[in-house]
Amino acid sequence: MAKKTKASGVLNEFKWEPQPKAAALVASIVNDFLNRCSDAKKLSYRMLTETGTRFPDWIDHIQIPASRQIRDRLLEVGYTPESLPAPKGSECLVNELGVFPRIVLVEGKTTRVGIKVEFVADFLTAHQITGTTIEGDPLGQLRIAKVCSGKNCELLAIGRHGYLGYLPPVFDPAITIKAQVHSENIRRRKRDFDDDADGFREANRVVDAAIADIGRDWTCDLFFAAEREYWMRRNHAARVQFRRQDKLGLGWANHDHHTYRSSRDNFPKLIALWEKLGLRCRERFYAGRDDQWGAQVMEQPTTGIITFNDVDMTPEELLGDFSHDGFRRKIKQLGTVGLWVGLHGEAVLQAGMHHLEGMFDWQALVTQLEKTAHVRTMDPFTTFPYLRQAFTEGERWLVSEKRIRRLLDLKFIDQEQAESFRQVGAIGSHLENLERNDGFKGFNQEGVSDIIGRTDPRRQVGGGRLVHAKA
Repeated sequence: MAKKTKASGVLNEFKWEPQPKAAALVASIVNDFLNRCSDAKKLSYRMLTETGTRFPDWIDHIQIPASRQIRDRLLEVGYTPESLPAPKGSECLVNELGVFPRIVLVEGKTTRVGIKVEFVADFLTAHQITGTTIEGDPLGQLRIAKVCSGKNCELLAIGRHGYLGYLPPVFDPAITIKAQVHSENIRRRKRDFDDDADGFREANRVVDAAIADIGRDWTCDLFFAAEREYWMRRNHAARVQFRRQDKLGLGWANHDHHTYRSSRDNFPKLIALWEKLGLRCRERFYAGRDDQWGAQVMEQPTTGIITFNDVDMTPEELLGDFSHDGFRRKIKQLGTVGLWVGLHGEAVLQAGMHHLEGMFDWQALVTQLEKTAHVRTMDPFTTFPYLRQAFTEGERWLVSEKRIRRLLDLKFIDQEQAESFRQVGAIGSHLENLERNDGFKGFNQEGVSDIIGRTDPRRQVGGGRLVHAKA
């Protein structure tokens, strides 16, 4: 868990810091593994050159031969013991100070690196690996397969669905069938209602039904898989990058966080839905008086799902529990987030996510997307050695006349802006390119504020890709 400091105020309640010592130790283990496993090294090269991603960012966990020396070194850099279902005689360690793979100290001489993929069978099929057995039942919550081996080392493919252990849980065919039924129900849920309250009731209904049958964590996994699917259908850059990753059978297992934009009225309902799915509040953000924007970051400890939840707000409201108590004051002018919601709808309902942020090699992705698919990237809004972030160019969505009329009636836009939205639509979504180094788990307050301002619909006149129908 990140260090908490009361004196530094609410914005520093979670103080994430780079962890260079832990990063160096993990890198030495991974590099040694790649030097001993030539096929894994080839895969690492393909990840970089064909998908713009880095092998370490895909690692789920590492199993290494147990010794007092390696255990002491791991404890020195922030790893702590964790109790999870694991092979007999092993010990699990986790580093909650940053973004690091779990480490399992095991008996024997073999080092195993497990990379996370959305579906193990898809990965094996993509690489035409036929001579291996998949541990764990089809459609189960944990599946593991050996991909290749070298001198005292093995590469594993790991597919997780709301489960953290290292041994597949007891398989119940009846529950698995229910999971597939609920997956379909979640994917097919009605998102567009005249009254948003009905949309939230429907979202809660399908989530409640799934949790009752298959539990919170599996439901969370299915829900956000459906969210990524819906977003991809509305974002060209997302489809391009997904095809590149899917060519290697990886899917979106490199997701970093899912970003949602919400109206002030519905923000507590959004947070309540996430808490029902097991997400917990982490740090808050505030852009400043001029930008009129704030955010609540949340994380689900079992699935690793992180949401970045944006909302219009004033500086005074930051100090209260706005995520649960909401906002009592009415505002006279919409900020960037509120106007986006007014134009397109709630992100969890009609509009879909504003963006998904994946972990990439920042420069490689920028170059590859533009060269291979003519997808351009905006100027970066974070350029720290330990964190780089940038959006692909925004993709325009058509805006319904009903939404434009409502915004005009409330005097949130003027006639000139309304006509622009009629003619060229408004920016709807992006893919975010993120590179994390030294295990840094946080975000850049100033950089996020900058990009929020740059994506204000009122500042976007013409240009961009018009890709979608009315929301």
